[in-house]
Amino acid sequence: MKPEWKDFLTDAGAEFAADGRVESFGNPNRELQVSPAGEVICDLSHLGLISAHGEDAKAFLQGQFCNDIHHVDAQHSQLSAYHTAKGRMLALMRIFQRDQGLYMELPRDILEDTLKRLRMFVLRSKVTLDDASDAFVRIGLAGPKAADRLHAAVGPFPSDPGKVVQVNDLTVLRLPGVHPRFEICGELGDIKRVWNDLNVDCAPVGAPVWKLLNIRAGVPVIYAVNREAYVAQMANLDRLGGISFTKGCYTGQEIVARMHYLGQLKQRMFAAVVNSDAKPGDELFADQQPTGKVIEAAAYPEGGTAVLAVMRVAAHDAGDVRLGAPNGPVLRFLDLPYALSD
Repeated sequence: MKPEWKDFLTDAGAEFAADGRVESFGNPNRELQVSPAGEVICDLSHLGLISAHGEDAKAFLQGQFCNDIHHVDAQHSQLSAYHTAKGRMLALMRIFQRDQGLYMELPRDILEDTLKRLRMFVLRSKVTLDDASDAFVRIGLAGPKAADRLHAAVGPFPSDPGKVVQVNDLTVLRLPGVHPRFEICGELGDIKRVWNDLNVDCAPVGAPVWKLLNIRAGVPVIYAVNREAYVAQMANLDRLGGISFTKGCYTGQEIVARMHYLGQLKQRMFAAVVNSDAKPGDELFADQQPTGKVIEAAAYPEGGTAVLAVMRVAAHDAGDVRLGAPNGPVLRFLDLPYALSD
């Protein structure tokens, strides 16, 4: 995080966790209560960025990720995953373009390993890969009236998830969400101005609330604890526009394609609430047997923890899935904002 930005947030009342992310603005419970139906703004420095520059940048990334990188431009971003040769996800990121660079946004705890692995395959490609987490400042905005607030503060805004608008040196991404949700990227001075404008009608919140909004949107996250655990379809990436089945070769393509064309998908990601603490990597049980694991977790406004969890479809359909042990607390399933079948 840029020191000047941290000072700005501190003056605004931000309280920081040990790892440097904004934990809250003094009242985490109130922030949770506001988030389902009110407008919120959030610092996104807890997410890392990898940049790719050079004339071969798109061609290089096209051979690494499961989505069609040629569709990323100044007006479009995308979700995409980085797989092992066995088709298991090493990283999941949102890729967008700003100026002449491509940027891959992902959790900071897997950034270094992901960057190191990508650099191993650059060889003679004319592409430079760097940790760009502090290249510019990023904030999130969400809520039923978020589009109106953004229009008043910035001007033009992207109309649909995946769309991007470049306006006044700002890059504005539309993200999936139950309510309109945006990411705004820019230089320090510009983001300070936008934050102050939005802060009139929007409540500042910490990173845990942004995690909750991500869960409500049904968007998975790959952390170090769950790397190499899932094929993309298990985490619903096919329902989120995160896979191209026509783009050509990339690492892990054979497994991903086989599951799409020939396989019967026995595991899927579902949203739920559990009356207990939970964290990514926690095991789930059904019929006394392990059936899946938590992939993302955040405090829930009504108590307990909201989770995204990958599990056997049959266990979800039976309805009795438990956290941590065969006799652990029961998951109460929530609707996802998208269908899992056509």
